[in-house]
Order: sequence, then structure tokens, then C-alpha cells
Amino acid sequence: MATKVHMEALSPTMEEGRLVKWTKHEGDAVKSGETLAEVETDKAVMELVARADGLLLKVMVPEGTTVPVGNVVAWIGKPGEKVDGAGSTEQAAAKPAPAAAAPKPAPAPASVPAPAPAPAPVAAAADATRVKASPLAKRIAKEAGVDLKLVQGSGPGGRVIKRDVEAGAAHPSTAGQPSAAPVPRSVLRAPSGVPYEDVPLTQIRKTIAKRLAASIGPIPHFFLTTEIDMERAAEAREALNKQLGEEGGKISFNDIIIKAVALALVQHRACNAWFQEDHIRYWNEVHIGMAVAIEDGLITPVIRSADMKSLREIGAESRELAGRARTRRLKPEEYTGATFSVSNLGMFDIDQFTAVINPPEAGIVAIGSIVAKAVPDADRIVVRRRLRLTMSCDHRVIDGATGAVFLRTLKQMLENPLAMLL
Repeated sequence: MATKVHMEALSPTMEEGRLVKWTKHEGDAVKSGETLAEVETDKAVMELVARADGLLLKVMVPEGTTVPVGNVVAWIGKPGEKVDGAGSTEQAAAKPAPAAAAPKPAPAPASVPAPAPAPAPVAAAADATRVKASPLAKRIAKEAGVDLKLVQGSGPGGRVIKRDVEAGAAHPSTAGQPSAAPVPRSVLRAPSGVPYEDVPLTQIRKTIAKRLAASIGPIPHFFLTTEIDMERAAEAREALNKQLGEEGGKISFNDIIIKAVALALVQHRACNAWFQEDHIRYWNEVHIGMAVAIEDGLITPVIRSADMKSLREIGAESRELAGRARTRRLKPEEYTGATFSVSNLGMFDIDQFTAVINPPEAGIVAIGSIVAKAVPDADRIVVRRRLRLTMSCDHRVIDGATGAVFLRTLKQMLENPLAMLL
């Protein structure tokens, strides 16, 4: 009897998936565990695998279609076996992605200025056709901005495969990395001659919309802001990076902040908590969510047991996770389970901002730029590197004084890095 291939829940919060690409086609032989298709979930692009041996008899869902979890997307069986057609009632809920709108432009009123020129196209990744690489590796490289000529292939005959590109994206010394906040391709491709363009929501953008509505509305946020002298932290970072040399990897300010936040949470367990329906869960472990901008949204890879890890370990892990986040290759266990989060926009010259809490967590800190400022020191004015940091608190879990005491400890650690050793 033929076996149904269902759209599986490939992430803990997945309700539907968009079938990006079939890697097997009708008539192909498949084995259990082989990849049948690539599916865009609410967090990443995952592989849908076969659960039976045989031939791929029927593909029920074309590429680009969004399908609810549980729907049948294909059939696997023996040659000649009869299967249900594409008109099956099971497929009624499948939603093909709508094509971008291209209406005829209406005459513009005299008060409306002429359309601005389209932005210059972004430089594409190096031509991958001259490099021996799998189709999947080429696609990932194009999306991630990785030059395949700089990637060492580990496949047969030196062929570049998926894991080589992922490794290259995570290590900028060997391959190009996408920018910290990539602009969606749909925004860059501004069609000429039309007043607007409708772009379907991606799965991750749908999830962001749902989670923000579930956070900023029901959760009673309040915000605490402090300014921190980062002079000693900057000196410590410079000394550590000099000691590590070129081969040891660099320690970033973000790594230092993650470590300090984790250690402060150990001392202030009341902030290391989840709000549940009828109880508050206070965590004995510290897992820090690290906000990473990707092409069409935001994802928070998790540095687990951050309080137990060295700055060097945190730096290496954060770089690897950020690289794979931007190529949409994180595993579900790598972006779930944070007990507290850190969001850093300092690299964009943002002085101060407030971040939205990621439920069920009870808090998140928003990091601004480190800026040289003139500040009083006894009877003189000196220039010091300063940082503004804002903590968003869930008032159902964290009271004002509780959050303030936590921030005081965090400030002490960052202003005197030796305090992290106590």
C-alpha cells in the first residue's frame, strides 16, 4: 500500500510550512530518511524526509505552496500503485503563495511627486556555475552571499556541498558573510512603472507578527534604562584580543555583555524566569537568547549555560549560531528554550531603544552604541566610552525594584570586569 507523505511539524511552533523546493521528483526512487523537499518553517528552512522506501509516485503540492501541518504533500509506493489525485479534499487547505501584484498604474495626481529611482541592485554572490557544487549548496551560497570560490569542498571530487557552505557562512575569514541586517530581496527589487507591490508573508514574518501581538498586548511591559561606563570593559577586550592573536577568534562587546548578563542572572534568579498560565518558573540554568537579524525578520539563537562558558567559548558559539541563523539552518533546539534575551543594535549607531519581551521569558535587555562622551570626574571633565542599556520587564514576574537591583549588578560587572570573577 502506498505511503502518504505528510507536512510534518519541523519546529515546535510550526503550524504550516511553505514547500520551497522538491529535491526528489515523480518517478525517483527514494529511501527512508532521504530528503524529499526543503520546507520553510516559521524559523528556518528544514528538510522533509521520506518515511518509507519506494518510488515518489505523486507530488501533490507544487513548489511555493503553503501547507498546514498534517496535510498530504506526496505519495511513496511501488510502481503502478494507484494514489489519490491532486484534487483530494485533504488538500483544500493548501494555500499557494499569491503572485506579486502588478496593477496598471493610475495617473498620479499633480501633488504626488514622481517615483524615486529604484535602488541600485545589490551585488550578487560570485558566479557559482564555475565551481563544482551541489544545487542545494549553490542556492544556500546565493542566499547567504557566500563566494563558492572561497569554499573548500568536502564532497566527492572536491564538490562543495551544503555543510561546506554553512561552515563558510559561519567563518567570515574564509567566505563572505551577509550584513548584520540584510534587506529583504523583495524590497530591493523595486519594479518600475507600478505604484506598489504585494509580497506574501514568509513563515517567519507570520510568526513574528503573532508573537509580537502575544507579547506587547497581553504582557504588561515596563522599562528601566541605565548608562554604563564601558572604559574598563573596552580595555579588557583589547587586552584579551591581543592575547588571543589572529588565530584565536575575537571577543566582541556583545560577548562580554552576554557573559555579564548571564552572571547577573545567577545572582538575581527572580529575573531568570518564565511566566506560565498558573505559575512562575524560576530557572536554575541560564540560557541567553541572542537576537540576530536575518533577511526577513529576527531569530534568537540560544547560548546555553552562558554563565558556565568562557568569553572565548561564547564568542565562538555566537558567531557560529549567527552564521547559521542567517542561512536559515538552525535546528529547533538551537533557537528555543532561552530564559532571558539580549538584543543589540549598537552596531547601527542606535543610542537607545526598547525591546519587546519574547514570551514566556520575563525580561530582555536592549543594547545601544558605545559612544565616547565627556563626563565629570572629580574637578575635571574626561572622555569615557559609555553605553545606554534598557531592560524590558514583564511586571507580572519582575517588580521595579527587582529589575533595578539586577541592572545595578549588571552595571557593576560591566564597569569592573574583574567583578565577573567573584
